[in-house]
Amino acid sequence: MADFLLELFSEEIPARMQPAAAQQLLDRFAALLAEAGLKAERLEPYVTPRRLALIARGLPSASEAVSEERRGPRADAPAQAVDGFLKSTGLTRDQLEERDTGKGVFLFANLARAGQPTADILAAKLPALIAGFQWPKSQRWGKASISTASPRWVRPLRAIVALLDGDVVQFEALGLQSGRETFGHRFMGNDGPISIAGVAAYRTTLAANRVILPAGERQALIQAGAERAAESVGMVLRKDEGLEQENAGLAEWPVPLVGHFDEAYLNVPPEIIQLTMRTNQKYFACEDQDGKLAPYFVCVANIVAGDDGRTIVAGNERVLSARLSDARFFWEQDKSTSLEHLLPKLEDRLFFEGLGTLRSKSGRIAELSAYFARTLYPDLDRMEAGRAAEWAKADLASATVNEFPEIQGIIGGYMAAGAGESADFCKAIAEQYTGAASNPISVCVSLADRVDTLAAFFSRGLRPTGSKDPFALRRAALQIIQIITANQLRISLLSAFTKADNGLPFTSDNSGWDGQAESSEILGFLIDRLKVQQREAGVRHDLVDAVFALGGEDDLVRLLARVKALQAFVETDDGRNLIAGYKRAANILKAEEKKDGVAYALDLAALESPHIGETEKNLAAQFARAEGASGVLLFDEVDELLRREDFEGAMKRLALLRAPVDRFFEDVTVNDPDPAVRKRRLGLLAGIRDAMHRVADFSKLEG
Repeated sequence: MADFLLELFSEEIPARMQPAAAQQLLDRFAALLAEAGLKAERLEPYVTPRRLALIARGLPSASEAVSEERRGPRADAPAQAVDGFLKSTGLTRDQLEERDTGKGVFLFANLARAGQPTADILAAKLPALIAGFQWPKSQRWGKASISTASPRWVRPLRAIVALLDGDVVQFEALGLQSGRETFGHRFMGNDGPISIAGVAAYRTTLAANRVILPAGERQALIQAGAERAAESVGMVLRKDEGLEQENAGLAEWPVPLVGHFDEAYLNVPPEIIQLTMRTNQKYFACEDQDGKLAPYFVCVANIVAGDDGRTIVAGNERVLSARLSDARFFWEQDKSTSLEHLLPKLEDRLFFEGLGTLRSKSGRIAELSAYFARTLYPDLDRMEAGRAAEWAKADLASATVNEFPEIQGIIGGYMAAGAGESADFCKAIAEQYTGAASNPISVCVSLADRVDTLAAFFSRGLRPTGSKDPFALRRAALQIIQIITANQLRISLLSAFTKADNGLPFTSDNSGWDGQAESSEILGFLIDRLKVQQREAGVRHDLVDAVFALGGEDDLVRLLARVKALQAFVETDDGRNLIAGYKRAANILKAEEKKDGVAYALDLAALESPHIGETEKNLAAQFARAEGASGVLLFDEVDELLRREDFEGAMKRLALLRAPVDRFFEDVTVNDPDPAVRKRRLGLLAGIRDAMHRVADFSKLEG
């Protein structure tokens, strides 16, 4: 067995592209082996800022010989058909075998393909693998770059290493000849190329030239080194795994260093400072022992400096100071104004074509927020809830959010606090994009925003299709569900969507719009999202279908309570057996009602006949008249339990049907020759069906 190394050495690969590139190399090489009939024991992809590599361990020295029998046309087929078959097989007419298949005499070709040396296979196929590599962005370089057909790579490709058990696999790709020479660290490695003896020496040779090959090792070094650097000044590192991964893609020999910035900048909101450090400079933030942002940062150098990194740190401190100075300028500019003052500027920002501006959306969600306050929290000041929603988007017109869009909402929360608004008011603005909704005002604002968004885009026919959801409507729906379930909100969603629909701007191209139908469609969309969420939580999606199919249910809290009770019921012996009896009854009714052209119903008078047998009488007793009324006692009892939202009690009441239903199907023939008896018994089955359908549409249950 042989080990193979492929390294593609280039100028710096952007960190964000590295993981996908390593995966693509793995996938393409695995496909190459499969196509060639080769199999490796293990494939190991690697990526650093300047190299993309793959090690294939345990490759066979050659592919196996293959024999194949291929059937061709009939022996008496036209010459043109026979010639085509000969051309495809590479054989002559006398090398073909004629064989009677029972359906005629056909030509057969017996093809034998000798195994090929693995080195030859790789040499033949690797140029296409490299040339066909896909990058999000690529470039041409060198003299050949004048032509659009010239080689392309993410950055100029400088060397290709291809070694099979230490021997060079010779080929040319993108204008480069494969070999065994690569380069070490840009600053700390050998001045010239370094030679790789083989797979076994690859990692150690790179390490000797200050290159740590595995990204995971570089990330671990960054994490441990950054923590030590923060501890050296008495601080605690703020963990950021994503930033660790990004820095691992920026340095082949990472060296974390701690720096300091002026404490005066701590007057700027901490989110701005941390975002400035993270996004612009790739620095880690530090905090003091109380968890507050501290005036320190950790940067990651790509070199071991002779002065313990003091010069590098000083340079990074100067750059960060300039960045923070800019950020403070934006923040001071915004502090001098108010969210209310910024509102008119939203008139210049389009929410979406045909759906008005951000200013008009703010007005819509203000009305909805006040509506939710009145509906959900009678003691809440609905004027305050409406004003919080109206101001929620105002910070989109601020200088700070223009520079740092990632903290929209958060800046608005700070500006509201500066204006003396309540803590809940400020949180409602700050939390609006997260779906956290930690207080009643936040609930009203967050719900209003998402309900309006769904209603708006559905009104324009812009629904998610397949995997495409450009306006994140599925996420909006899930956040509505999360807010409602987390806060146990009792709300009619149909009413909410109808109110949102009524507030939308209308244009000539949606004159045929039907708000009620659209509200029902949005509710169905939300229920689909609910089924996904519940399935991930371990709940059967068909239970949601069974409850929702009853119609008229748009209270998610009540729906999920019923689903929970139903799930518990179907997992009991009584539940399983009763559902089996229900399905048998429903199937008989479906067939007989179709045949007779009528819908059968429970006949109370017929059940009072003295000629009913004992088994039938026991089941009929379950459907006794309510005392002093014409209704059915069972139906009334179940309805009352459902009205009180005692869903578990309703299930238990239905469970009493189990034994008489089982005995009925064992002892009684439904389709009796006597039409009156048959009708009475079909009516009993209808009673079973109608009783069960008061709780859920059990026909929707699978299995």
